[in-house]
Amino acid sequence: MSDPTATAGSDRRPARPINVRDIQARKGGTPLVCLTAYTAPMAHLLDAHAEVLLVGDSLGMAVYGMDTTLDVSVDMMINHGRAVAKAAERALVVVDLPFGSYQESPEQAFRTAARVLAETGASAVKLEGGQDMAETIRFLIARGIPVMGHVGLTPQAVNQLGGFRIQGRDDAAAERIRADATAVARAGAFALVVEGVVEPLAREITRAVKIPTIGIGASADCDGQVLVSEDMLGLFGEQTPRFVKHYARLDQAIDTAVRQYAEEVRDRTFPEATHVTRPRQG
Repeated sequence: MSDPTATAGSDRRPARPINVRDIQARKGGTPLVCLTAYTAPMAHLLDAHAEVLLVGDSLGMAVYGMDTTLDVSVDMMINHGRAVAKAAERALVVVDLPFGSYQESPEQAFRTAARVLAETGASAVKLEGGQDMAETIRFLIARGIPVMGHVGLTPQAVNQLGGFRIQGRDDAAAERIRADATAVARAGAFALVVEGVVEPLAREITRAVKIPTIGIGASADCDGQVLVSEDMLGLFGEQTPRFVKHYARLDQAIDTAVRQYAEEVRDRTFPEATHVTRPRQG
């Protein structure tokens, strides 16, 4: 059977955009490719290759230089989400709900999520939490808002977790994460990010839940993988998590290009004649 979301023709345009049902249908199939995107140019470049573009609150660190995601605002998420959704033609665009914008009550979560979807044009939201968020997830889904869950290492709970540490190492922690994943799946989330948990636990969760799992620092047996694009492209130097693989070293390419530009400006070899406009003759 042909994939109605596959790119078609030489211009690589999709037959139609990917939706949450398409993501759900990939459970146990070809792994889902997910990447973060915070800007329209990056979204345009990633769109043909990824099924999901996540406008993550990781933009706090990747774009704004913050130490954690905790200071990211709803307005930030909306501004970046709008840019990504406008540029994406194929991928499903998911926007993180930032810290403090949904934990108070299901009603608060609905107000935030409804605003995010209305003002960005994205297709779904993502929120962190397990058993404690199950009621909120049900509430949102009952009101027409698709939700991607997120368990394991949840960056918005970094202070409670004692830092960015691998989760599920002991039996009690593993059982809590299993229960979280089950609760999120039963609440109706269409997919589940499993972050920073020991590999056997991530594999077990993937086999246990009926929705696609998207791993980050988890297991190759997850139903998909996600990375921060800036990490994967080598834009943060050597200080990246262990689970990141550098598929390029764009930091070095940028440094080389900017060095050459600076030298040419200083020795007046740029701009050349082809880069300036001269008066017309006559």
